[in-house]
Amino acid sequence: MIDYTEGSGRQYHTGISPETIGKYVIMPGDPKRCKQIAAHFDNAVQIADVREFVTYTGTLDGEKVSVTSTGIGGPSAAIAITELAKCGAHTFIRVGTCGGMQENVLGGDIVIASGAVRMEGTSREYAPIEYPAVPDTTVLTALIKAAQDAGRSFHVGVVQCKDSFYGQHEPELMPVGYELQNKWEAWLRLGCLASEMESAALFIVGAYLHVRVGSCFLVVANQERAKKGLPNPQVHDTERTIPTAVDAIRILIAQDRRG
Repeated sequence: MIDYTEGSGRQYHTGISPETIGKYVIMPGDPKRCKQIAAHFDNAVQIADVREFVTYTGTLDGEKVSVTSTGIGGPSAAIAITELAKCGAHTFIRVGTCGGMQENVLGGDIVIASGAVRMEGTSREYAPIEYPAVPDTTVLTALIKAAQDAGRSFHVGVVQCKDSFYGQHEPELMPVGYELQNKWEAWLRLGCLASEMESAALFIVGAYLHVRVGSCFLVVANQERAKKGLPNPQVHDTERTIPTAVDAIRILIAQDRRG
């Protein structure tokens, strides 16, 4: 492969290098959330700001950890996790937002993904569509324990991943609305908890790279509740979800030290 960095030693898209990155990485979509997440670390410093990829590195319980934003969608998330893995990171937790799908999934709740519907394009360039997009079980278990220990309101289950935000919210306006609406109904009937845009790609690319990946999300609102005229609180404070990811990293660090 061409060295687009021309020997700089840093990754082309993210601007990171092995000495600047921890082995445990939290991955929000929004670059502006990186500073907020890094505030949970000790001695965090910003080490890179390139395109949509902002990175801070600090420590948790004496272990070097990082936070790197991915931007929106699978393509840039796949780039981020690939370049982080090249720099030695082995454990990743996506923390972001989602839209609830089942009636009992309310704004302000946390959703922890036990699998993801691959209704996006990035993962298809890594694995046949028959291969499932699932998180690493140790990361999934750590996220569940972190949410339980803190007494947070959370759900665990399959999420739907897509490439088009407005295709989700206004499918009837799309030329392929017939397909979008029929599949949305299928996901609902199958019990999908929420819709988001990155986990399927991260789970599949993580499997290819042989690294550990998990995901948790803040439910912003629920369009199915809105359709039915049910109360539909909107919550945008991601600080509700970030501690779950941070606590899960602490759990994983402790487990890894015990071997």
